[in-house]
Amino acid sequence: MGRLVVIEGLDGAGKRTLADRVTKALHDRGATVSTLAFPRYGVSVHADLVREALHRGHGDLADSVYGMAVLYALDRRGAAGEIRDGLNTHDVVLLDRYVASNAAYAAARLHQDADGSVVEWVRELEVGRFALPVPDAQILLRVAPEVAAARAEGRAKTEADRAKDAFESDDDLQARCARVYDELAARSWLSRWHVVDGASGVDAVALAADLLGTG
Repeated sequence: MGRLVVIEGLDGAGKRTLADRVTKALHDRGATVSTLAFPRYGVSVHADLVREALHRGHGDLADSVYGMAVLYALDRRGAAGEIRDGLNTHDVVLLDRYVASNAAYAAARLHQDADGSVVEWVRELEVGRFALPVPDAQILLRVAPEVAAARAEGRAKTEADRAKDAFESDDDLQARCARVYDELAARSWLSRWHVVDGASGVDAVALAADLLGTG
């Protein structure tokens, strides 16, 4: 079985860039890597409903914390077979967002911390009821919320399909979410976490070695 590794962080933290760098570093060490990003826009009907709701489609759906969390979870449930196949055929399956993102954002929206009831509800739904594979390691790409917000704003201006959504536009939500992510990492929620500083630069080579247990 391969190792399931997840990159987590705020919108605009640079997760996609880090995923590309870690993938290259893993390949350079001879590891085979399968990658997947959530939400799976354009692939999953549940992900597309999420995107539409975040841009104020479907009435007040985006206002429902639990409703949105279920859609995110159903998107991942639909990919469970692909994740398991990847674990059977690759050394590493690298995910851009996973269960912890649902927990962090739901808790932040409800003004709860990592010990709040919604975090446990997300775990029971996604890992318990939906039986999603548990990560072997999670990477928290930590950046200041204002830095992430500026990057998301710049991305929205330069990429036609990356307009800021309702969550990305809420600076207070992003700040609360950053705190919950820190708490989840400190508690080793679901697995061991690697906390890396996105502001000072990430040593992807060393991180890949650590993930493979060869550092």
